[in-house]
Amino acid sequence: MSNSPEIKVGFIGAGTVGTALAVKLSGKGYPVTAVASRSRSSADRLAASVPGCTAYDSKQAVADAADLIFITTPDGAIAGVAAELQWHPGQSVIHCSGADSLESLEPARSAGAHAGGFHPLQTFASVAHAIENIPGSTFALEAEGQLLETLKQMATALEGNWIKLGAGDKTLYHTAAVIACNYLVTLVKLSTDLWKVFGASTPEAVRALMPLLRGTLNNIENVGLPDCLTGPIARGDTGTLKKHIEALQKSAPELLSTYRELGLQTVPIALDKGKVDSERAEEMLQILAHYCELALPETVAAFEEQR
Repeated sequence: MSNSPEIKVGFIGAGTVGTALAVKLSGKGYPVTAVASRSRSSADRLAASVPGCTAYDSKQAVADAADLIFITTPDGAIAGVAAELQWHPGQSVIHCSGADSLESLEPARSAGAHAGGFHPLQTFASVAHAIENIPGSTFALEAEGQLLETLKQMATALEGNWIKLGAGDKTLYHTAAVIACNYLVTLVKLSTDLWKVFGASTPEAVRALMPLLRGTLNNIENVGLPDCLTGPIARGDTGTLKKHIEALQKSAPELLSTYRELGLQTVPIALDKGKVDSERAEEMLQILAHYCELALPETVAAFEEQR
């Protein structure tokens, strides 16, 4: 496949990710010429957003019209699309799943097409937010040879970074993304729920916590792990740790197990930062064990072996 962006690009699936990628790639000079979707109205909306793009009723029409086809359907539909269409030797078929590797594209590869993965490591709440958030994102790539080079060029054209993943890497990569993104939402929800105990509404709590969250993200980016860690565990403040657990026992006992597990995972970060020693780390772990009724045999020793 040519290195030139003159390759004709098609999209099967016109949801948030497909539409955002189509708009951004078109804006960077890639001819996005064809789209089909389960909903014709979605395909029409994407086509209307991209100069020179035609909406088709059939997925096969996109496969016939384009050189490089993105399958941007829900993950569960990717394998079915790959299996039901007639592919041409030399074509490239790409999916944008974060969790799936290339096995779902095997029917296309068996027909002589090149198979690849192109996953933007980003959170897309809407098409507008997706278009805005793509620049600066990292793209997880799965491909070989010239297709890999083409996908690298696309990631760079989209003002992003890229990382090449092996066949066995994708699920853990996606698990890490879920922990960093989705579970951050969960943690904020748990935090705002605690504010309700002293009479603050969720919007009030979010407004108050956002500067703290932004400051934390800024420290992660600019100070780095583990030095960006602050708070009672980072400084070995066992008294505050006890107060937290006692307050949760009284007002939100359902959060004790979560607080305990997060504390256990935070202690080794504090050790790596170097502001607490193994003795103080052991004391904090024992507080968590005692208050949360958890046995922690030789936990600090295990942490030390991992460092």
